[in-house]
Amino acid sequence: MPPEEGIGYFTYNLSRKLIEKGHQVTIITRGSLNKTQRETLDDIKVIKAPFIPLYPFYLHIHGMFVKRIIKSLESEIDILHFHTPLPPFIKTPFPTITTVHTPMLVDNRYIKISSLYSLLSKISAKLVSYPLELKIIQHSDIVTTVSKSVAQELREYHLNPERVAVVGNGVDEKLFCPKQKISEDTKKYVMFAGRIDREKGLFDLVESARYICSERSDVFFVIAGKGRDLDKLKQMVKKKGILNRFIFVGQVDRDQLVKLYQNATIFVFPSYHEGLPGAVLEAMSCGLPVVATDVRGNSDIIINEKNGILVPPRSPRKLADAIYKLLEHEDLRKNLGSNARKIVEKRYSWNVVSNRFIRCYESLIEGNYENMEFNPLMEETG
Repeated sequence: MPPEEGIGYFTYNLSRKLIEKGHQVTIITRGSLNKTQRETLDDIKVIKAPFIPLYPFYLHIHGMFVKRIIKSLESEIDILHFHTPLPPFIKTPFPTITTVHTPMLVDNRYIKISSLYSLLSKISAKLVSYPLELKIIQHSDIVTTVSKSVAQELREYHLNPERVAVVGNGVDEKLFCPKQKISEDTKKYVMFAGRIDREKGLFDLVESARYICSERSDVFFVIAGKGRDLDKLKQMVKKKGILNRFIFVGQVDRDQLVKLYQNATIFVFPSYHEGLPGAVLEAMSCGLPVVATDVRGNSDIIINEKNGILVPPRSPRKLADAIYKLLEHEDLRKNLGSNARKIVEKRYSWNVVSNRFIRCYESLIEGNYENMEFNPLMEETG
């Protein structure tokens, strides 16, 4: 089965589109403890390298296994494309491109110390993960990012700005598509999809829901996903007396997720920080108006009052006001949703994103970086 979310899902979709365009792709990923496994997934060659979860040295150990595999494939390789920093590849004879989804330096700022594990994670990120990522990125020939915001954050890595390209995240616009609602159901569904984590702003959403539920009896909140704070979230919903207005569907497969989007009225994403959220792109692709927090990543794809509404993070009342505004104005919902779909088709389909990567690959091979996609670092320093 292909990955359902995250970097794995990104890599799978990019690889599938590259193969469709006539390129050969091999994915090397983590596997079991003691052996290398090979398989084919939708015409993609997949090699699973041994993975020993010995924290915090797992990337070093895994990287050594990957290096052996690369050695055996060297006659077939034109370019190495990294999505995770691996220490043995700080220096390599192959042209390299690294995609940064969220800088570890930034991620570390949002780790909340609430346990011994979180404290160790924060220390490890600062002492091990960040220095490692820094070295890998600085030695890459090209660095790509999923958003302009992430590219700007990479200033702290002191990169050559002409070798940074913003390629975006992608969405399958044929799968995630609008569907005319023919049901006589008069209920309104406000949907969230993603990791159930405090940093996603879900506890703010519950506070917002309390305001909305006091004004309207036809609104229900659909929460799709799993995560460490799911039980705490359910407890809060129950404490607020609105458990009957929340529908927790858990982790669902891709087809079920599409149906949830298509049946929703509004998509809400109140997170505190993002790279470029795939869930927001999926919702937009399905023609949904989006209410999201005005933080990096979200603000890269949401244009306020054009394809969604942006609100300050950690502001339940303003979040509630934005949701309520869309619930009250059907014409506004339809207009924002229609614009959202158009933006996805123009900028974020996998066909568009894969073409940007192909231009990066060609630039890397030719040594000519002028063909790469728009570069905010270059624009602001030039």
